[in-house]
Amino acid sequence: MQHVILGAGPAGVIAAETIRKHAPNDRIVIVGDEPEPPYSRMAIPYLLIGNVGEEGTHLRHTAGHFENLRIELKRGRAKAVDTTKRSVALDDGSTLAFDKLLIATGSSPASPPIPGIHAAGVHPCWTLKDARAIQDLAVKNARVLQMGAGFIGCIIMEALAARGVELTVVEMGDRMVPRMMGPTAGGMIKDWCEAKGVRVFTGTRVEAIEPHAPLKVRLSNGTHLEADLVISATGVKPNIGFLQHSDIKCLVGVLTDEHLQTSVPGIYAAGDCAEAFDKVSGKTIVSAIQPNAADQAVTAALNMVGRKASLRGVTQINVLDTLGLISTSFGDWQGRPGGEHVELTDRPAGRHLSLQFQGDVLVGCNSIGWTEHVGVMRGLVEGQVRLGAWKDELLKDPTLLMEAYLATAQGQSTRALVAAH
Repeated sequence: MQHVILGAGPAGVIAAETIRKHAPNDRIVIVGDEPEPPYSRMAIPYLLIGNVGEEGTHLRHTAGHFENLRIELKRGRAKAVDTTKRSVALDDGSTLAFDKLLIATGSSPASPPIPGIHAAGVHPCWTLKDARAIQDLAVKNARVLQMGAGFIGCIIMEALAARGVELTVVEMGDRMVPRMMGPTAGGMIKDWCEAKGVRVFTGTRVEAIEPHAPLKVRLSNGTHLEADLVISATGVKPNIGFLQHSDIKCLVGVLTDEHLQTSVPGIYAAGDCAEAFDKVSGKTIVSAIQPNAADQAVTAALNMVGRKASLRGVTQINVLDTLGLISTSFGDWQGRPGGEHVELTDRPAGRHLSLQFQGDVLVGCNSIGWTEHVGVMRGLVEGQVRLGAWKDELLKDPTLLMEAYLATAQGQSTRALVAAH
């Protein structure tokens, strides 16, 4: 049996290791398009801060790890998949035959259509090559402009601030982290960043970048800035263009079932490029976080070796540290039609809590500064716990999350165990 895995990120590596565990004699080939050993993009900010060296970003640190497992690493980029011939065409003109295929090609930065976006001194922060360029330019007191204040943008911002640069952040949305936080929470994060010395423009676009040193940046609010470095962190898109002419069904990402199998039998997808079913929202979503990539990779790999496994669900979680301010987002944090919600805000203390209900189930929440409740919020949302009378108690006092969890979630778990026996 020959397994081909497209993508050398966490999903690809975990899938390969899982296949090898259950299929000791099968051939496994991982195709990655970067010259470095498999590494984690989520470690790049720690590289920029100086907490780790480049080797610290590598997914596996034991010498000869992949060779010892007889996992072949091949450099290349998939150009097309022939589902009839069961083969992948690579950019060097070669083809790879497969019996089972895993698409784990991840995502790439979305490049906004801005004049000058490809000028020298303008970089995404996505690859180790990008990180090296940023390290050279983001020296102490350098003028850095970052486009984008989403989840990834805030992580990059943390690393830049630690390097002592003069930092300006420009976000098109009306608040920071707009896909994770409501207006109050997003505004509180902005206030926090500005108090830490970061200049933040929300509801603002970069309109043009003049490609000369220093870079001259024109904003939609009329502001003109000079910058030594511009970082583009305006979002990502799944790497699925090579599937355009195949019969593998794609929506936002590669559409999968509960086994992570695509519309073509024997072909699977996992990680940032996969669109999987989320049991909380009842929809298929691309949820580009590493815990999801790991869960999906294991599920896909088990099915690839004939061990039937189902994905428990997609985790919609974000826990973000923005210059020391902890914020969280779980499930349908924006709420659902006909649902109820409650908010509690203490701006001087830097604390905010927003709970969203449908019936007596907590379907989503936001928080700032409520670090003691992170596990409880996740447990209630993901467990779809029926709160009963505790829903009304939380509407009156949302700080009673721990009490509600202990009274409801644990009781329901005990009843489920009894029923199972």
